[in-house]
Amino acid sequence: MALRDILVWPDPRLKQKGKPVLDVDATVRKLCDDLAETMYEANGVGLAAPQVGVLMNVIAMDVDQRAAEGEEPKKKGEGLFWLIDPVLKVGEGEFTYTEGCLSIPDEYEEVTRFGHIVVEYTDRDGKRKQKEATNTLLSVCVQHEMDHLQGKLFVDHLSALKRELIRRRMKKLKTQREAERKGEATAL
Repeated sequence: MALRDILVWPDPRLKQKGKPVLDVDATVRKLCDDLAETMYEANGVGLAAPQVGVLMNVIAMDVDQRAAEGEEPKKKGEGLFWLIDPVLKVGEGEFTYTEGCLSIPDEYEEVTRFGHIVVEYTDRDGKRKQKEATNTLLSVCVQHEMDHLQGKLFVDHLSALKRELIRRRMKKLKTQREAERKGEATAL
């Protein structure tokens, strides 16, 4: 397993669409493992391959590590699963949730999505499966990560003004990070 760099919006690569996987082989399973490791390292609950610059329809997800109020969180990895070539079979109703994104650090906004979903996908072992969720973090996360496969981010669901304010903060953050990297490189 290897950590991968997560692209930060407005990186133009985040607007590119993923390609179907079709065959789950050793390369795809390695990508699955890398996505999971990178997601956990960044304290996320979902990560799509396009967020690390790989244009494949692969998502790592573990929403069970974040317990609902009054519940014990599961151990890291217990709720981990992968969605390869996911297809939303049912999307109905509405559910509003405050979303964040590993590609848009420290920004959170309310987004309205389908409340009830059924998603069909291939798992890491190449088996076709289905998950259903209603008005939960899982239903939101599946839709959020599937958006990444289409080159769409949660800010695309916001008003132009909110999106532009966040874009400016992300550009500033990227400039700060690049300056820090250069400073670390010259210190070596």
